[in-house]
Amino acid sequence: MEPGARLCLALCLAGLLPAPGERGGSRGADPLPRSSPGPWGSIAPRTGNPGAGGSGWALGGSRGFRRAPRPPQLPEGPAAGSRGSLGRAPAAARPLRAPLRVSPGCRAAPGRFAYKLLHDLFANYSSALRPVEDTDRALNVTLKVTLAQIIDMDERNQVLTSYLWVRQTWLDAHLTWDKDEYGGIDIIRIPSSYVWRPDIILYNNADEHFGGSMETNVVLRSDGHITWDSPAITKSSCKVDVSYFPFDGQQCSLTFGSWTYNGNQIDLRNQLDSGDLTDFVENVEWEVLGMPATRNVITYGCCSEPYPDVTYTLLLRRRASFYIFNLLLPCIMVSFLAPLGFYLPADSGEKVSLGVTVLLALTVFQLLVAESMPPSESVPLIGKYYIATMTMITASTALTIFIMNVHHCGPGARPVPPWARRLILHHLARLCCVYEVGESCKSPRRAPGGRAAPGDARAAGESPGERRAGTEVRGCPWDHCLCHHDALLSNVGYIAGCFRRHRANQRRTGEWKKVAKVMDRFFMWVFFLMVFLMSVLVLGNAA
Repeated sequence: MEPGARLCLALCLAGLLPAPGERGGSRGADPLPRSSPGPWGSIAPRTGNPGAGGSGWALGGSRGFRRAPRPPQLPEGPAAGSRGSLGRAPAAARPLRAPLRVSPGCRAAPGRFAYKLLHDLFANYSSALRPVEDTDRALNVTLKVTLAQIIDMDERNQVLTSYLWVRQTWLDAHLTWDKDEYGGIDIIRIPSSYVWRPDIILYNNADEHFGGSMETNVVLRSDGHITWDSPAITKSSCKVDVSYFPFDGQQCSLTFGSWTYNGNQIDLRNQLDSGDLTDFVENVEWEVLGMPATRNVITYGCCSEPYPDVTYTLLLRRRASFYIFNLLLPCIMVSFLAPLGFYLPADSGEKVSLGVTVLLALTVFQLLVAESMPPSESVPLIGKYYIATMTMITASTALTIFIMNVHHCGPGARPVPPWARRLILHHLARLCCVYEVGESCKSPRRAPGGRAAPGDARAAGESPGERRAGTEVRGCPWDHCLCHHDALLSNVGYIAGCFRRHRANQRRTGEWKKVAKVMDRFFMWVFFLMVFLMSVLVLGNAA
């Protein structure tokens, strides 16, 4: 055999040249034209399927082997022969395809297995019956609640609105399969209405529509375990204790349980010892301290069977900054204005008006608090503070009216009693630092009882000129004085008596005014001390 023929035979056996009868691969295209004639001719690049035995290499002249381009493959089937001139090659010339092999880690089950699995599972399945092999045994249902958000806390209606994620897990004995028979399918997700679901509801639901959970899909495993995650916006009744508002804390319970299945049919248990707070969105008004979970078994009066339930207790504490700056501090500042009404001068005519204005302002704050509080017997702490402050302001206004009456007593008033002069004008005046104009602690003071000190000319109600004139009149000889006329003496005596009575009335009125002033200063400090003590008590109870 010639050397060229031997080389061609070797290349054909190695798969580098097309087999005899094969014409350009499976596309049926004309073979490429040969090059200039030679002992072997020029080897054209192959256009067939490389996986069908050809390697796609060609030999061209004296340049050696070169990589031939691979054209795109066309699908093989009955429709491939109708695409114009590109028909299918004859069966004798069509190369054989090697079977497609995929590694086990990358293998995916065809969709027909999922359809077949769904058809086989629910061919004779009923979602109305409890899925247990033995009807005398209880079905274990595990509950897990995740608190996502606190939407609203209505203290007046005692309703807590929250956003929850509820997970229920149970075993359905009628929904099991061998995953090897269905292409390795282990988990499927189907609508929750296809399977049996426990009737777990919120016992203390306060929603008027009584809506349940959202109709989400369930996750079904090959061993029959079903996991149902459903979000829900719940309105639950919560007993609100506002005794320490706005420094209060609340405990709201969320009780979940089956409505028709008793403990012999469904055994409800909590998955965790507390609610899940990892995805909780912080609330601006309430701070969540915890959410412990407890399982209870209760026998109700209607039935003799036990009914288990899982109760999540939501521990809340109010953030009091908003109420401190908007309700408490304005009340404290307004309360400190009430004692200043005693410091206001009596002649200004605004003492009573100030007390009434402060009382009306506190009444407005009291109404704001009462609108948001439930109409219960327990009065909130800030409400007690408002009531005590309003009572104090009412008493201060009444005392102001009484002191104003003392201040404006007329000339016909009785003299100041000795006990009042001693207690008020002497001791309280020195204690409250109340003095007359030009008088201080070191100036001479009148002795108690109204007697003037020695050398005090004003104690007798006469001026030094009047006393000198009286001495001269008394020492004047009867024969050499013009004052011996009886009419003139009686007129002078009448005028002097009127003047003395007028000075006595002025002195008596001044004493009563000083009594009123001392009482004003005394009650001002007393009420200042009361407001301070009440504020300290409120903050102390809050702490």
